[in-house]
Amino acid sequence: MIIAQITDTHIRRKGKLLHHMVNPGKRLRKAIERIRSLDPKPDVVLATGDLTEAGKYVIPGNHDRREAFREAFADQYYLPAYGPLQYTIEEYPVRLIALDTMNDGEAGGVMDEERLAWLDAKLKLAPNRPTLIFMHHPPFRTGIRALDALGFRGSDELGAIVRRNPQIERIICGHVHRAIEMRWYGTTICTALSTAHQFALELRSMHPLGIVLEPPGFALHIWGEGEMATHHCLVSP
Repeated sequence: MIIAQITDTHIRRKGKLLHHMVNPGKRLRKAIERIRSLDPKPDVVLATGDLTEAGKYVIPGNHDRREAFREAFADQYYLPAYGPLQYTIEEYPVRLIALDTMNDGEAGGVMDEERLAWLDAKLKLAPNRPTLIFMHHPPFRTGIRALDALGFRGSDELGAIVRRNPQIERIICGHVHRAIEMRWYGTTICTALSTAHQFALELRSMHPLGIVLEPPGFALHIWGEGEMATHHCLVSP
């Protein structure tokens, strides 16, 4: 099973640049062309949030709005009609679980009691199926302090659920506009490159977060013979 991940597309109205210098629509088209050229093609495409600035399966990020999501993707059977935009996709070799980490009005993420209980219940239904969780905000510290200062409420509680469920093969995230991987509560967690622009690798204490015009990218998560490999792919802008 091949899973493509695009994230942080930050699409604006036609003709509007992002940060006065980036054409996010043009860069997204390049990424889609690259994904479509793959042989074999991905089985699914996951879009992990911040689709707009103001795939196949999508979740919202802090720049998105739930009701706009429901309206734009009304033809997609998997999105719930109300509440957090969390759902499962069951028909592939790897079970897909989408988490909604939006914290209304805030840039940081959250997993509250309702969302945590939902996840715990869904994982208990299939304890032996390999599972991939996708979400927008990473629940770990990146070392980029301006990003980490945004916070993630409920990370320890989420981690406790993850540790109890070894069937979770991977957790994939967006938000940070960089490719980062680490071990987290017994599984592997990673973020993907943005199709729009990347954030600077700035590790100094509370140094302002910078934007760099590094190439756009996407991730490929490949499952086979009981193992998952992740490739971070660059796209010529």
